[in-house]
Amino acid sequence: MLLADKTVIVSGVGTGLGHEVAAAVVRDGGNAVLGARTEANLAKSAAEIDPDGTRTAYKSTDITDENQCEALAALALERFGRIDAVVHVAAWDSYFGGLADADFATWQGVLDVNLLGTLRMTRACLPALKERGGSVVIVGTQSSVAAPSEVHQAAYAASKGALTSAMYSLARELGPERIRVNTVLPGWMWGPPVEAFVQFQAHTEGVPEDQVLARLTDRMALPELATDGDVADACAFLASDRARAITGQSLLVNAGELMR
Repeated sequence: MLLADKTVIVSGVGTGLGHEVAAAVVRDGGNAVLGARTEANLAKSAAEIDPDGTRTAYKSTDITDENQCEALAALALERFGRIDAVVHVAAWDSYFGGLADADFATWQGVLDVNLLGTLRMTRACLPALKERGGSVVIVGTQSSVAAPSEVHQAAYAASKGALTSAMYSLARELGPERIRVNTVLPGWMWGPPVEAFVQFQAHTEGVPEDQVLARLTDRMALPELATDGDVADACAFLASDRARAITGQSLLVNAGELMR
């Protein structure tokens, strides 16, 4: 049980990766404290992964609000008495476009959520993490180091790239407190967003969904896309003591599409 008796805060719990991370925490013996803006999603996720409610807690949380971040951390301490890790899934990933058509006011919003929101939530957890050491796991994106040609998400990629840069500073700053800071970089990841992309492309082009999916999987060293569950497993590993000597690292979970 990778996370036996540990308490892990998971931000951005909805129908995709955040849910899978929370489920992995409970599966691996831990307590999961769920945060996201939509309380109905939190309640549904908690009920699915922990029907009797003994290993989960949740609170509606907007990570652009420092007080709400602190309230989520306080809930973890109230329910379970400790915080051992925080996994940052919350993100604004629905704004598309490049530089020529950029709305910089929206860019600032993306940065406020993805970069500063992650840092706010991390800081809210620091007092508890410092008590016994722990782990901060940031979910980044492969597009911050290798932009895809199919979609343009410059603001999202830039914000996640900034987070990866911040990770190095945080790993140095927090290392003396035995707090590890790492990033998981998913590539094309089979879950609700990519499923929707495949369906949309197939409808637009008038071709079978398998044909669109094959164009993606053909680039992979492994003959399939990584899934939300695969990325969640990587997050659970980095949150656990099995990764006790790993900090300041970025782990690509992408079926071998990009190797470095």
